[in-house]
Amino acid sequence: MLSKIRHAWNSYTELPDFGWARLVSDVFSPPVVWAALAFPIVWSAEPDRGLALMWACIYVMLVCIVPLIYITWMVRLGKIADIHLGVRRERIKPLLVTLVSTAVAWGVLQALGAPSIMPALALTTLVQIGLLAAITLIWQISMHAMSSGAAVVGSAVVYGPVAALVTIPMLLLVGWARLHLHKHTRAQVLAGATLGLIIPALFLTPSA
Repeated sequence: MLSKIRHAWNSYTELPDFGWARLVSDVFSPPVVWAALAFPIVWSAEPDRGLALMWACIYVMLVCIVPLIYITWMVRLGKIADIHLGVRRERIKPLLVTLVSTAVAWGVLQALGAPSIMPALALTTLVQIGLLAAITLIWQISMHAMSSGAAVVGSAVVYGPVAALVTIPMLLLVGWARLHLHKHTRAQVLAGATLGLIIPALFLTPSA
């Protein structure tokens, strides 16, 4: 097992663009950030830890894992160059898959009686992805910055301004990484961060 982990790490470090910026981009990729955000949000609203875990897992499975499986599959088929969807024309189908699976998550969480903030979180993600898909038709903004911005607002809504102060450095670090890797311009990072900050503020605050 350790040898497999070591081999995987060695393969990862041999990537052409490996470095701190690549590591930051991978660790704070949108599916990872959204998944990490779901658990503290639901724990703040659901006292039953078993139910809280179930609500979070429904969100994570449909919003994060299903699209990631699709993207990984498309990368293996050679139809997508990178899991971070750096090529604008390659983003459309994965975004549509994410829209559908996120819409299902929203419906399932509502139908099963999850705390209101969980459907609100799914709806927030749905609106963000929908806007991102529309923008992608003519321009490319940073999904990494968008998800990190959502984490800042989500943390603030649930746990207060101190939590936001803790997560703001992550947003700045992610923005630096995307610029350092030349994956986005400053305008694209700023646009992604703005979308990530505004949408959760509109949809999560009333449900908190």
